[in-house]
Amino acid sequence: MKTNKPNIDPALVREIANLLSESDLTEIEVQHEDLRIRVARAAPTVYAAPAPVAVAAPAPIAAAPTPSIGAAPAAAAEDVSKHPGLVTSPMVGTAYLGPEPGAKFFVDVGSVVKEGQTLLIVEAMKTMNAIPAPRAGTVTRVLVENAQPVEYGEPLLIIE
Repeated sequence: MKTNKPNIDPALVREIANLLSESDLTEIEVQHEDLRIRVARAAPTVYAAPAPVAVAAPAPIAAAPTPSIGAAPAAAAEDVSKHPGLVTSPMVGTAYLGPEPGAKFFVDVGSVVKEGQTLLIVEAMKTMNAIPAPRAGTVTRVLVENAQPVEYGEPLLIIE
């Protein structure tokens, strides 16, 4: 018995893998007729590493409140995911807090924003996607750093 296996071009797979590397994505799937190619990489540890560094780094700077900051990250991490003003990433990509390198950030902690105002940009597949404010309010926390890779649903900032 003969089976109909599609002839997969190794150069095509390499090209898709290169797109994966260039775009900081973790997975790409391409389908054309009966041929489906999925290229993925296991990179959760790469994206998870910056979060503890970002939380731990401010503690030494603020010497007086260190005890409360040291006790808060575990509780704050839980509260953040259920916060009603949480803005999450709608896609996988790289978060940029300003419109271009060296430019002033769109928002900072304490910024008053209007509904629809651009909060930051998430670059995905070389396309810059403006992330608008879902509601008016004041930015109380920025949870990502400039040029940080983000996953779908990852917390970006909080508006109260």
